[in-house]
Amino acid sequence: MAPLVLINAVGLTARLLPFAPRLQQLAQNGWQVSLREVLPAVTCTAQAAMLTGQSTEQHGIVGNGWLFRDTGEVRFWQQSNRLMQAEPIYQTARRLAAEQGKTFRSAKLFWWFNQGAAVDISVTPKPHYGSDGNKVFGIHGTPDGFAERLEGMIGKFPFHTFWGPMAGLPCTQWIARCAKAVLQVSRPDLTLVYLPHLDYDPQRYGCEDADWPRLVQELDSACEPLLDTARTVGARVWVVSEYGHCTVRRVVEPNRVLRRAGLLTARPGPFGEMLDTFNSRAFAVCDHQLAHVHVNDPADVPRVRDVLKGLDGVAQVFAGEERGEVQLNHPRAGELVALSSPDAWFAYPYWLEDNLAPDFARTVNIHAKPGYDPCELFLDSKLWMPRARIVRKLLMKKLGFRTLLDVVPLDAGLVRGSHGLAAAAEEDRPLLIGTGPAPANTELSMTAVHDLLLRALGY
Repeated sequence: MAPLVLINAVGLTARLLPFAPRLQQLAQNGWQVSLREVLPAVTCTAQAAMLTGQSTEQHGIVGNGWLFRDTGEVRFWQQSNRLMQAEPIYQTARRLAAEQGKTFRSAKLFWWFNQGAAVDISVTPKPHYGSDGNKVFGIHGTPDGFAERLEGMIGKFPFHTFWGPMAGLPCTQWIARCAKAVLQVSRPDLTLVYLPHLDYDPQRYGCEDADWPRLVQELDSACEPLLDTARTVGARVWVVSEYGHCTVRRVVEPNRVLRRAGLLTARPGPFGEMLDTFNSRAFAVCDHQLAHVHVNDPADVPRVRDVLKGLDGVAQVFAGEERGEVQLNHPRAGELVALSSPDAWFAYPYWLEDNLAPDFARTVNIHAKPGYDPCELFLDSKLWMPRARIVRKLLMKKLGFRTLLDVVPLDAGLVRGSHGLAAAAEEDRPLLIGTGPAPANTELSMTAVHDLLLRALGY
């Protein structure tokens, strides 16, 4: 069976595909179907659905982050493969191959839940954190030394373009070259490749103002060396996406409303106010267009629900067993699950005055914030020469001074695009492009990707 490369082109939809001639040619030579989004339609949940073939209630990835109840900590963007509570495809294929007396080799390149995954080759972003609070960009992977050898071959990974105000094309180009090198050197049976280029500008500018022809053509061009190498080594290429974007015009700030209602507690301190999850009667973990709302006392659920339902931009609120209607009846989910209106999204801030904001709020700090923060894609326009400020702060860090890269704005109204809900039109849904026998239906659930891949691999 020929090797298979699965490109995860985040944000690619049928509406955008005509701007990508190389990827569109794959669809014309094979087949293309639209995928029904998981809820929430966000990276970690979507990838878990594709990798395991199971619903959110079964694999347990209820968002890009959630409350870890034992410690009272909200953690986003965790990389452990063990967080998935169902078997991923690379583990299944390895097991089935062993039962048949065969071998199965896989590579996982920048897909999430990378650490500890049962793959032969992995590469993932992983900074180094010093005890003095310093952070040094880096990537990590297996086997030992592989990530370093990759950087020796194709240059340092441009980490600053993977997320933050500088997020853009270079990281996608590097990951595509990385996948090319892996194919040339190792030829895994399955190679998973994550290309994030279409995820940035739609959130910055909204779907109506994003320069889609340019963005999609850039993604398509970045794929060219990988596609050429796949043809050379005889590998098949499939393309999938996780969600489509939508324009948003309203910001919902549930934590501020809960705080004004006396339900959320924050602890004052030298680094600003910190969310107190243990002493708060209710708080929201915000993730794009969905919020997991945790209520410590079950008796408070009706009141909290009434508060949320009264907010402009909140479309639905599910409690208890009702969460099963959206396949989120899971211990990691909030006691309440709130969905926004299609033109709204949930922002995490819980402080009521900007001078009381925690110090991490003005930085790119994806692991410290108790919610997803797309404001990290912007530079604060109120700062004088923000780029020069970054250079000066980086120099101070290199000289050993402790300082913050506090260049992120606090104004959630800057964000013009989001995702998380099902698309209103089929052409704005995520898609799957494949080869071989075409599926019977032109629309599939995202969990169906797992079995289609397994069948294409011969299992």
